[in-house]
Amino acid sequence: MANSSIGADEGFEDRAKAGFLNRIRPLTRIARGALDVVLPPLCIGCHARIMDHDALCPSCWRQVSFIRPPLCDRLGIPLSVDTGGVMISAAADADPPDYDRARAVARFDGLMRVLIHGFKFHDSHNARRLFGRWMAVAGQDLMAEADLIVPVPLARWRLLSRRFNQAQILASEAGRRAGKPVNPFALVRTRSTGHQVGLTRAQRLKNVTGVFRVPMNELPNVSGKAIVLVDDVITSGATASAAAIALKRAGARRVDVLALAIVSER
Repeated sequence: MANSSIGADEGFEDRAKAGFLNRIRPLTRIARGALDVVLPPLCIGCHARIMDHDALCPSCWRQVSFIRPPLCDRLGIPLSVDTGGVMISAAADADPPDYDRARAVARFDGLMRVLIHGFKFHDSHNARRLFGRWMAVAGQDLMAEADLIVPVPLARWRLLSRRFNQAQILASEAGRRAGKPVNPFALVRTRSTGHQVGLTRAQRLKNVTGVFRVPMNELPNVSGKAIVLVDDVITSGATASAAAIALKRAGARRVDVLALAIVSER
C-alpha cells in the first residue's frame, strides 16, 4: 500500500512539473522575443543582423578555416589525403609532442585570428559561448575519454594586468558543454616566460622548459587521470608539451590538448 502511495505521489509531481513547464514555455518565448527587440542578435564577426545570438553570419562563417578530417591524430593538423583509420603526419612521426593528441577548431588565420586577438587582448568576450560550442565539437573525441579539464595557466603578473585567463574561460565553456569538471588550480606557472612571438620552435621549447608544475595538494586530483589541457592557440606546441610533461610527472595517465586555433606549419 505504501508503495502505491509513493508511486501516486511521484506521478502527481511529474504531471505538476510538466504542467508548469508547459505554462512557462510561452512566457519564455515572449521574453526572448522582447530581448531580441532590445538587443537584436548580431554577427560576432561583422555585427550584421542575424537570426541567433552567439553566431556568425554566412559571410563571416566562410572566413574561418575550420579543421576537418582527415587530420593528424597527434598534432591535430589537417592532412591532404585520407588513408582511413588513425593517421600520423610526417612532422609528428619525426618529432612527436609530449602530449598524446591535439585538436583545434580552426587554423590561426583570417577571421579566427581577429576573433582570438579581440578575445585575448581587447576584453571582447562576446564570442565565448560560440567558442565553447566550437571547442566541444572539435574536441568531442578527447572529451569523451577525459576525467578532467585543465586550462594552461598565465604568469601571475600577466593575469593581474589582463584580469582574466583566456584559457580558463575557454575551459569553463567547453567543460560545461561536455559535462566535464574543470580544475584551474591543477597546474601553475613557476615563472614568467615573456612573449613567444617571433621565437623559433627550439627557442620556444627552451623558453618554457620547467615552467609548469602541479602543486602538492593537487597531486591526488591529477594522478591516474586522463586530462584535456585547454589553450587558445597551439603555435609550435612548446607550451602544451611543457604543461603535459608537468602533468605526466604528477601521474596523469594521458594528456590531450584542445585549442581554438592551431598554426599548422610546425
